[in-house]
Amino acid sequence: MQITQHARLSVAPMMDWTDRHCRFFHRLMSSQALLYTEMVTARAVIHGDRDRLLGFDAAEHPVALQLGGSDPGELAAATRIAAGYGYDEINLNVGCPSDRVQSGAFGAVLMERPGLVADCVAAMIAASPVEVTVKCRIGVDEQVPEEVLPDFLRLVSGAGVSRCTIHARKAWLQGLSPKANRDIPPLDYPLVHRMKAEFPHLHLSINGGIATLHEARAQLDAGMDGVMIGRAGYHNPADILLDADRRIFGVSAPPRTAQGVAEAMLPYIEAHLAAGGRLNQITRHMLGLFAGRPGARHWKRILSQEAHEPGAGPEVVVRALDAVTQFAA
Repeated sequence: MQITQHARLSVAPMMDWTDRHCRFFHRLMSSQALLYTEMVTARAVIHGDRDRLLGFDAAEHPVALQLGGSDPGELAAATRIAAGYGYDEINLNVGCPSDRVQSGAFGAVLMERPGLVADCVAAMIAASPVEVTVKCRIGVDEQVPEEVLPDFLRLVSGAGVSRCTIHARKAWLQGLSPKANRDIPPLDYPLVHRMKAEFPHLHLSINGGIATLHEARAQLDAGMDGVMIGRAGYHNPADILLDADRRIFGVSAPPRTAQGVAEAMLPYIEAHLAAGGRLNQITRHMLGLFAGRPGARHWKRILSQEAHEPGAGPEVVVRALDAVTQFAA
């Protein structure tokens, strides 16, 4: 299956959340959905601990790296380095509204400089053996999305980008926190749908406020090429991912279960601990596995209270799973 087909459903890049342990966990639920790293700055890739920042398990494929930056030369260098790690896609962040990102003159603030974005992606494409994509907002601050978004897409597609993910909200760079920027600006799905009609040659995914697999399916049926799910995919991963291969990708496979996923994580946890890692580095991503299911509260309580203790091992997960099984019975 080509990467564009995997992009029919993706889990959004989320800072402090979609690290390599989270992605391995999500991959156990869906073999097809496209997974994204947390945003990594181009400068960090060039000057930092590359193995820590870019390393991932081969089981995570298909997996995309999201880069942050606004210097075409730095982004090209970071792309060249990252390509050596085997990512299936390199994505440029043009949507994050955090103060740290703004101070670095990248993220959502780049919506105000589409020409620079075009220069950046052109440099990345020249350095990359895999597809370069963009994740953007519909606009920022006082911009009129109906005016700026078509121009933005025209420029970046002219630079060689053929796939974009559009977060269907404005970002308010002044006056709203990053958290508020995920909820307060109103969603404008119709505008994103119109962009698909206006740019039929582009592969466009829609992002923002999509909380169920049913809603994702509806967006695809409305003509979008892909759907990116963020917080719902993290907090309720089983509801989003366990049936995604069948409902979104049409793949026939034995049904996966939340319990089976928890059990399948145990060898990965043992290997992580043997390498000197800590249990809660993994289990913090697993707290929502049974969300909305019988025994969810017991599962979450045991992992939350015990996984951070010195010497905590796989037996904590087994104990939490036993509690769920007993409650469900």
